Amino acid sequence: MTRIHLVNPSVKSFGVAVITPRWLYVLAAATGSRWGDPVIVDETLDPVDLDTICAGDVVGIGIHTGNALRGYEIGRQVRQRGAWVVFGGIHATLFPDEAATHGQAHAVVRGDGDVVWPRVIEECLAGQPRPVYEGGRIAGDQFVSARWDLLPERRYMWASVQTLRGCPKHCSFCSVWRTDGQEPRQRGVDRVVREIVELRRLGFRFIALADDNFYPVTFDDLAQARRRADSSRLRELQALRDERFALMARLAELPHDLVFYTQITMEAAEDPEFLDAMKRAKIRGALVGVESVTREGLKDVYKGFNLAGDELVARLREFRRHGIHVLGSFIFGLNSDTKDTFDATVALAERADLTFAQFVLLTPFPGTVDFDKWAAEESRRGTTVDGVPITQHWLIPEGRRPKLYAAHPTMSLEEIRVGTQRAWDRFYGWRHVWARSSVVETVRARIAFVLISKLYRHMYANTGIATDSARVQRSTQWARWIGVACRRLFLGRPMPDLAVPGEPLEPAIN
Repeated sequence: MTRIHLVNPSVKSFGVAVITPRWLYVLAAATGSRWGDPVIVDETLDPVDLDTICAGDVVGIGIHTGNALRGYEIGRQVRQRGAWVVFGGIHATLFPDEAATHGQAHAVVRGDGDVVWPRVIEECLAGQPRPVYEGGRIAGDQFVSARWDLLPERRYMWASVQTLRGCPKHCSFCSVWRTDGQEPRQRGVDRVVREIVELRRLGFRFIALADDNFYPVTFDDLAQARRRADSSRLRELQALRDERFALMARLAELPHDLVFYTQITMEAAEDPEFLDAMKRAKIRGALVGVESVTREGLKDVYKGFNLAGDELVARLREFRRHGIHVLGSFIFGLNSDTKDTFDATVALAERADLTFAQFVLLTPFPGTVDFDKWAAEESRRGTTVDGVPITQHWLIPEGRRPKLYAAHPTMSLEEIRVGTQRAWDRFYGWRHVWARSSVVETVRARIAFVLISKLYRHMYANTGIATDSARVQRSTQWARWIGVACRRLFLGRPMPDLAVPGEPLEPAIN
């Protein structure tokens, strides 16, 4: 019998994972029932078992730049077994020809796969796949709800639900506004709430609202629209804002033990009405892209709408004042950075009462303004590693891949890497983590806080920044151990009888 396989590639498998890879379960739902339930493989849990893939099967592989090389390896392997190979995801959208060359893809899906995926399967099984399928940018009412009934039991700590796609910003290091568009596409509130209820029935208490930007309409956006002679744009923005409040009002009706987390721009801190609505909706945390603590650094990344210095501290504390914990994201390696930047950034993060922080190395990702500028300069130099152009750094084997790519005016690349590792080590030192854990009340919650802090550091810092292979191996093992402990602390008791607010509970099917 022909089977459909969906694979999330990864070079590291931790046995457990923090957040469900939503796209796997969305495409599982889009697959339908004609070919039976698809086989879902998330390699952050377990490596793919090639023996389960047979000639004539269809294998969908979703890739971003970081896991593209592993994805291409899987593509070649399953094609040798006679399977149909289909690539999708942001990286395949940008480089469909590369997926065909390096991953031996029969077909590539560009853009959203929710609607086009069933046609891809049908044409593969008919022996007539097209080289490229244009999924485009579908409207919010076409977003497919995920097949959460296919989740492996108790392997993920957090679930994920998407409420909108797209971001109106144009940050130089981000490709979202180019690939997903700058016009937010919002999903219907009822469908979002139903999916959350389904997840709480399964036992998930912590849910990530996996949006590109949960705050798509700012005060500045509204002010600019008011200055237009044509009021249609103002009505569009006000409707989008009203829908955000309607969603949060519905979330507030859900069980009190739910905890939501999202991604948002710092401008939300100037909107106390929005922050209060977030708190009532049980949105307890948000990733905020701070990027740099200096005005010069913000100019480097086209993020002049952010603040710096004392103003930045005050703005970040505003989130905490409204009961929202911030995961602040910082970039190191900007031209304006100095040797003092690393310690200054950690000091500001601590002064701003950030609950979590991440410190990432400046990396030119395809689809971004930064990549276009860097690639143009590097193409003239012709730098290669093992014969692979540095402008295709994702094709360099991971052990040989540089941690940084662009020369810095005042620091060596190793100085930047070491400074970044030091920032992680300092912010996530035992004493600092235990002190920050006082933001939660119970002993169980404090233990969970400490464990998730350490897990975050091991998964994303030591395994991604360190060059010492022994340190990387130790961190991978620690991540496995901590992940098992964390999983038990984050999952709740299933609530199979939970009803959607305002709707009667569906009768059980015997």
